[in-house]
Amino acid sequence: MCILFVNSYMSIILRAIVSAFRDLFRLRIAWTIVWPVLVSFLFWLIVGFIFQDKFSEIIYQILDRIGIGEWLQNLKPDWIASIVLGLFDLLVLIPLVIVTTLLITAIFVMPALINLVAGRFYPDLKRQNGGSITGSIINAIIASVTFVLIWVVSLPLWAVGVGIVIPFVAAAFMNQQLFRYDALSEHATKHEIKRICAENRYSLWGLGLLTGLIQFIPFLNLLAPIFTALAFIHFGLEHLKLLRTEEVAK
Repeated sequence: MCILFVNSYMSIILRAIVSAFRDLFRLRIAWTIVWPVLVSFLFWLIVGFIFQDKFSEIIYQILDRIGIGEWLQNLKPDWIASIVLGLFDLLVLIPLVIVTTLLITAIFVMPALINLVAGRFYPDLKRQNGGSITGSIINAIIASVTFVLIWVVSLPLWAVGVGIVIPFVAAAFMNQQLFRYDALSEHATKHEIKRICAENRYSLWGLGLLTGLIQFIPFLNLLAPIFTALAFIHFGLEHLKLLRTEEVAK
């Protein structure tokens, strides 16, 4: 019985991932994938250019705290040290672009993606509009602040070699916190949103982790925000459909 229950939930997670991957190759998704990434990249490129020295100083301080600063300082010749520091700057820039793209996707792009998925796969699912723009923004702020806190608080762990797991935990949290609400906001009631999120918290974390892994694959990570949004929409609407079917059957 327990195995069947686990298999059922894993099946929904895998179906959500497969459906999201398939949707990525639809022509209507193409521009939706591109513009949030472009906006995020240009934003951080401008910020990095304006505050270049300050940005590099912050990166160096972080590296110094985890024990790399002294090694970098002793690296000769100096131009090699500059290149290495520049690479670290780039490694920080990419997650910032991805996180910003996630936020843009959650707040501005989700309605279009929901319409696309619902119209094709869940046309009979009634819209109850239990969510709101205010709720989405508050949820995005909570997700972002907590994400940053996870990184800041976990910095000492990098010095003892445990920090390697932090990016995956942070990505899993960010994804599930950011998209679980928005995926259901147009179709579910407030009660349905709370119930689905409460009853599927571990599945949501699992989906957040699996979609988060793509954020660490070069080039594919640029597709990660839209892919993640699509996966959570499929997951959320499928659970909403099952929930309402159960309610009708009672």
